[in-house]
Amino acid sequence: MRIIRLLTARNLTLFFRDRMGVFLSLLSAVILFVLYALFLGNLQVENVQEKFPAASPNDVQGFVDSWVFAGIVMITTLTTSLSALNIFVEDRTSGRFKDFMVSPVRRGHLVGGYLLSSFVIAVLMSTVILVAGQVYMIVAGHAPTAWGDLFKSFGYICLLSAAFSALSSFIVTFIKSSGAFSSLGTIVGTIIGFLAGAYIPLGTLPSGVTNVINALPFSQAAMLVRGPLTEQTISTLADGQNQAVSAMDKFYGVDIYVGDFAVTAPMAIATMVVVVIVFAALGMLRIRSHIR
Repeated sequence: MRIIRLLTARNLTLFFRDRMGVFLSLLSAVILFVLYALFLGNLQVENVQEKFPAASPNDVQGFVDSWVFAGIVMITTLTTSLSALNIFVEDRTSGRFKDFMVSPVRRGHLVGGYLLSSFVIAVLMSTVILVAGQVYMIVAGHAPTAWGDLFKSFGYICLLSAAFSALSSFIVTFIKSSGAFSSLGTIVGTIIGFLAGAYIPLGTLPSGVTNVINALPFSQAAMLVRGPLTEQTISTLADGQNQAVSAMDKFYGVDIYVGDFAVTAPMAIATMVVVVIVFAALGMLRIRSHIR
């Protein structure tokens, strides 16, 4: 375990030393925030205001802001866990594995170091985004999220970070150059917002497209984070109108369905656990096979 901790510390140091790499890992989240700040946010505010004409503009804006930040948090768990594994790609392309193999470091230690550092980076960066979102909400004059919901959100961040670190560890084993990794990061950063229903509400999409997206783990991951982060703002917005709350939850992906089948939070959690187990095993096997 001591060697794994040292390798994890080494990977963390290399990641945070590259400031441009850290920024690029957050680029998708930054782009989403900018898009909503410039024009997409106004569209959503107008849409919600039409549905709740009696609601105050502050309550409407509070819901939209909490929904946007929930999507940003979810995206960050994926993009940062993937970016953290650039260290594996660089070690592979530079031939550094040969140096490790003549030292007392075992393949299992290296694998553990890569996976653990990816998980830690994803948790740290996503938590920073979560805190930044709460600061923004307070500065904007909205009520902060309740402590219980924040702790629940942090628990989901840890789960999603583990799931996407495992998934990323499997994906990067097919990447053979830094250029290919950069292209992969660009592609993932571009499409993940759509797959998570973060750029536009799922309710605006055709039902067939929505069903496909909701069957994927990305939309389910976003659903988990949206639940606690929007619960308070949507309740305030709807003023206790249960039917209105249910309609908003479905339209904005807080509650998701595949056809008429409701995907509950326990089901989404189970999906994330399966992703962790399956792709961590596959990723470890493939990473071990590439270390020689």
